[in-house]
Amino acid sequence: MSRIQLALNVDDLDRAVAFYSTLFGTGPAKRKPGYANFAVAEPPLKLVLLENPGQGGSINHLGVEVETSEHVHGEIARLSEAGLFTEEQIATTCCFVTQDKVWVTAPDAERWEVYTVLADSETFGVTPEVALADTGSMPNGEQAPCCGTA
Repeated sequence: MSRIQLALNVDDLDRAVAFYSTLFGTGPAKRKPGYANFAVAEPPLKLVLLENPGQGGSINHLGVEVETSEHVHGEIARLSEAGLFTEEQIATTCCFVTQDKVWVTAPDAERWEVYTVLADSETFGVTPEVALADTGSMPNGEQAPCCGTA
């Protein structure tokens, strides 16, 4: 089953979790410091909340969760063939899971990922250097946090 992912920046994670738990009638599937996600059955939705004080109410990124790595690789081929620049992240850790994913940027700069979850992780993760091509490097040569949370 595929489902749309909506990743939101929130000012106060506790308040956002309470609101979305009520709105969708289900609690978070995963909750970590500064992070929560919901696996909503109806409508099929992966809602991700990223605590970014001062950025609340804005979209962090959008995505499509798919079942397999083969599906991700098929999307890499399809999007590349269509002339879209893709950023591939294979076996990368982001948002407390290890994933295979591909990123594309829409005409108005919205970031979309197509991804599959390979395994849970206890760490939030960072974006590989390839993803820094659009934003440049960070101070002291650090890598940017995953999911555009910097």
